[in-house]
Amino acid sequence: MTTTSQEELFRFLEDRFACAQACTECARSCATRASLVDPDGTENQELVRRKGIMCAEVCDATCRVLSEQNQVDEATIRVQVEWCRQVCLESAQVFDDCSGAEQAAQACRACARACTEFLATLN
Repeated sequence: MTTTSQEELFRFLEDRFACAQACTECARSCATRASLVDPDGTENQELVRRKGIMCAEVCDATCRVLSEQNQVDEATIRVQVEWCRQVCLESAQVFDDCSGAEQAAQACRACARACTEFLATLN
């Protein structure tokens, strides 16, 4: 194995771990945000709750895919991570309009960035 390929492997593994870690943090933050919303609240509160739940579930599933060593092919990983990135960006936009949801929006954007960086290592 050459130094370049070793460096590429290390970067791939580091970015994969960073993405999984960001997904975990985002899932936790989104689940917390969703649990704080009144289920019988306004239409906007319902949207925040639904986006929080969806984002938590997608981030959790993405973390599991990233944690499975060589059991998932690259195409599946790419689709899952891209889906996670998109859901995180959409959720961050919804959280921007919700007072007190700043931390969840930041976690979503951090996860989307980590997903983008990881996707770049797959190219």
